[in-house]
Amino acid sequence: MKNFILIIMLLAVCVTAKAHVGSAGVQMQGQAGPYKILVSIEPPDVIPGTAKITVFVENGNAKKVLARPIYFYSGDKGAPSPDELTQVAGQTGQFQGVVWLMESGSSGAQIQIEGDQGKGELVVPIAAVSTAERDMPKNLGIGLSILGVLLFLLMITTIGASVSDGILRPGETLTPVQRRKRWVNMGIATVICSLILYAGSSWWDSWAAEYKQWLYKPIKGSAAILQANDQRVFQLKIDTTGWNVQRRGSMLSTLIPDHGKLMHTFLVRTPGLDAFAHIHPERKDSTTFEAFLPKLPAGKYLVYSDIVQRSGFAETIVDTIHIPEQRDAKALLVTAEEDTYVVTDPINAPGNVPLDENVVICGKPGTKTVFKDGSYAVWEGMPNKPLDAGKPYQLTFEFFNPDGSACYPEPYLGMTGHVAVVRTDGSVYIHLHPTGTFAMAAEQTFKDRMADTATTAKAPAPAMFRDSIDRYLAKLKAMPMEEREVFLMTEMGMYDIKDGAMTGMDHGNRISFPYSFPKAGRYRIFLQLKRNAKVLTGAYDVTVKDAVTL
Repeated sequence: MKNFILIIMLLAVCVTAKAHVGSAGVQMQGQAGPYKILVSIEPPDVIPGTAKITVFVENGNAKKVLARPIYFYSGDKGAPSPDELTQVAGQTGQFQGVVWLMESGSSGAQIQIEGDQGKGELVVPIAAVSTAERDMPKNLGIGLSILGVLLFLLMITTIGASVSDGILRPGETLTPVQRRKRWVNMGIATVICSLILYAGSSWWDSWAAEYKQWLYKPIKGSAAILQANDQRVFQLKIDTTGWNVQRRGSMLSTLIPDHGKLMHTFLVRTPGLDAFAHIHPERKDSTTFEAFLPKLPAGKYLVYSDIVQRSGFAETIVDTIHIPEQRDAKALLVTAEEDTYVVTDPINAPGNVPLDENVVICGKPGTKTVFKDGSYAVWEGMPNKPLDAGKPYQLTFEFFNPDGSACYPEPYLGMTGHVAVVRTDGSVYIHLHPTGTFAMAAEQTFKDRMADTATTAKAPAPAMFRDSIDRYLAKLKAMPMEEREVFLMTEMGMYDIKDGAMTGMDHGNRISFPYSFPKAGRYRIFLQLKRNAKVLTGAYDVTVKDAVTL
């Protein structure tokens, strides 16, 4: 069976879904019962395929670590038995192994830990879909072709021998009739085997054509800037062309909020990455989302809009847009209280900062970045030391008040902080949280799905589902900000109302974001925290080099 799967793997390829852009790896830090762990997963580029899992257990003495895949549609009851991960020699608390992912779409890896502090478990969301075809290696193709010809000839000669040489008694020779019968049967066998090969080839071509039809295609959207009473309005229209063929159907009616927002949009001015906005367009109809723009300077912008499906499958819609100058207006309207922007120095011209009310100076690892209100954050690290591509890192920041005392960030969309990472050419983008590289809605979806004993996930009525989500979002928007933040944290398991404290993450002035840079290049990191009910944004630059392989 595994040999057959291996052959299929050589002929088809898939990569992690575009929950982010150009960043396939998944990192998550959290609590697995009494154990604080960091999980790094390299999803397969082929389905079926194996995901490489590395687990770092930060406390306690873990004796056994198990992992198994969980699929949204089949849930806990339909999941296979777990595989044990191997402890890395010489690395205390580090375990590695693989799990087979046999289904495309929204999946997860359940990590189970046994040790001196008891048992614990954690589910890490993974999304994998077919996106391309892979050519068979030339040498393998030649080898299989030779083997196929040999098998074909062996089959024909075997059939011929079965009606001639195979029925002779010792010492007998073939008669002319038997020789003729052998050639006739070999001819018939040639025709039949050729027909079987043709049928197999036709089936394979048909399967390959269907496979191409079902290759994952990122959702396309068209961004535009509208003018409404001297206000600039960002609009994103999602292109649903061909969705009937892809059976996406009513997918847009079954989107779920992530951090209390149905869409998170990040705008980054290119090529300098010197202007940045994080806004939250609201749904106007099934395909249209709109939000008022903050006071961004004019220019060409990269657009990254994140949405999450009901299954926890997260996608990013990518586009570019030209933003015109803002006309004079008495007061700029905002769609959400959390919408914010910042202007900083171009990545290729440090220190060249334009005059703007929201200017910050870009920093580097080991240096502090001062926010608009005088508070500042320091990114731990060496300022002139490049990072390695493909290596899991904890991007750790310390937050301080203007007087240098420790500052404890206030919850911002249910988290203590957010980070957006963008490569200079726009080919890599990711939205990070202190818990990891995935959408929080995806984690909650899998928790709910595993609690459900149904072996098959039931699809909701799209219209009713959409109405319920719209009512939920309206309820959130009507809440005072502080009440809304407590509600979101409680909903995501980050806050215990009885104790009045955070439970899912450390609440101090030190905040870490797990991430592995996918490739070499220059990156800009936008850190977002909240203080005194105001969202603050800082910018940092870092160089990433290819990892050294021995």
